[in-house]
Amino acid sequence: MPTIKTVDLRHEGGVLFHAEPSSGHAISFDDRFSNQGGSPVETILAALAACSGMDVISIAVKKRQTIDQYEIHVRGVQRDEYPQVYSEIDITHSFVGQGLSEAALRRCIELSATKYCPVNAMISAGATVVHHRYQIWSLGSEAFDAEGLVIST
Repeated sequence: MPTIKTVDLRHEGGVLFHAEPSSGHAISFDDRFSNQGGSPVETILAALAACSGMDVISIAVKKRQTIDQYEIHVRGVQRDEYPQVYSEIDITHSFVGQGLSEAALRRCIELSATKYCPVNAMISAGATVVHHRYQIWSLGSEAFDAEGLVIST
């Protein structure tokens, strides 16, 4: 049985949106001009880094790697044309610790990238089907309700 995750967004004015994920940890999204929340596109980079980092640190602990400091740096190259998708993303995992094994840490990163991180799998495979649907509640003298599927990409 698949796991279902949900997020509800509320428009707060301008291009500011407030997201309420089923986890209960709210997030605000905005553009660079209003700057009241995170950029949705930059958030993808953060989600990728966090997903990979959670895998890597969990596997590294199992491999008995003593990591004193761990940082992840992500750089995404975004197309100028619409849709402005990332054409390339570089993730650099930086470790500091005593007696670290390069082979073990390389394997941790490889397992995250090829097996465990769903964010990486979705971004790199492009296999996710997105159904774009709508619901309308029009009020006033000619009130109506409508819903439907616009497109699946």
